[in-house]
Amino acid sequence: MAARATPKQSLTPAQKAATLVIALGAEKASKLYKYLTSEDVEKLTVEVAKLGHVEAEQTEEVLDDFYKTCLTQKVVTDGGMEYARTVLEKAYGEATANELLGKVTKYLKNRSFEFIQKTDSKNLYAVLQYERPQTIALVLSYADSDLSAAVIRELPEDKRIKVVEAVAQMESASPEAIKLVESQLRKKFDNILTTDYTTIGGVDYIADVMNHMDRSNEKFIFDEMGKINPELAETIRKKMFVFEDILGMDDRSIQRFIRECDMKDIVYALKNASPEMSSLFYQNMSTRMAETIQSDLEVTVNVRLRDVEEAQQRIVNLIRRLDEAGELIISKGGKDDIVV
Repeated sequence: MAARATPKQSLTPAQKAATLVIALGAEKASKLYKYLTSEDVEKLTVEVAKLGHVEAEQTEEVLDDFYKTCLTQKVVTDGGMEYARTVLEKAYGEATANELLGKVTKYLKNRSFEFIQKTDSKNLYAVLQYERPQTIALVLSYADSDLSAAVIRELPEDKRIKVVEAVAQMESASPEAIKLVESQLRKKFDNILTTDYTTIGGVDYIADVMNHMDRSNEKFIFDEMGKINPELAETIRKKMFVFEDILGMDDRSIQRFIRECDMKDIVYALKNASPEMSSLFYQNMSTRMAETIQSDLEVTVNVRLRDVEEAQQRIVNLIRRLDEAGELIISKGGKDDIVV
């Protein structure tokens, strides 16, 4: 029997695509199929076949979302990101505008340098190793963070620093710049050219890359960058570990930083924390301390969000200091040697 989608069930992206195709009708859908790969056509056809019934309300939501996405891509292409933001904020409000721009920006980004998604770090390094740091930074800004980290690890020490710095300071690239780099690599890789400015790189991205870096390379990069550009190095450091990442820490490490924490910081930090986070804190402190924290939370009211965030940042800074001192472990994506 065909699967039945009810209003209480969220449609997957594949189901949304199938719903759109059905809603468009056979004639219009056939025109859409011309722009899809044979693999995508096969997947979409399977989803259409097994979709079953979709409520009218859900179909309207899918069509509305599709319309907004098409409109967003058009205004981005016609006038750039800032123009698109202005138009969309007036039409739908700031929150919806940010959501739509996020979707389209990710789509536009994925259209460029698509070849790097089909290769491994060794092949990508072989192509990029002799390129200028700025060129390497541009290409890696389109790669997954673990792939970028793997390539950066293989670079010579001097170039390694320059690439990390270039990625962190990168904000956007013009179609001309992207086209030039892609044309240089065209003989070795298939690629797709974007026709608009796309947000790439940046501090958030390089922080994610560094989180996948092994500790020896991380230390080397930050030590050297600290001599050249200490402000940028510190900005990247602050982005590398956030309060929510405590959920991934082991109990012994959590107990270690809790011993160093100011009680008031813990109270403020837990004020808008998730139940999972609060539970993790309580189970790693003494019963008496947990009862005191819970009691203080009940009487601590009307706390400014800024104060909560500052308390959480102080705890994060403490964790990073203890990590650097080797007194606790922050789990990372890189390959660290563990001595038992």
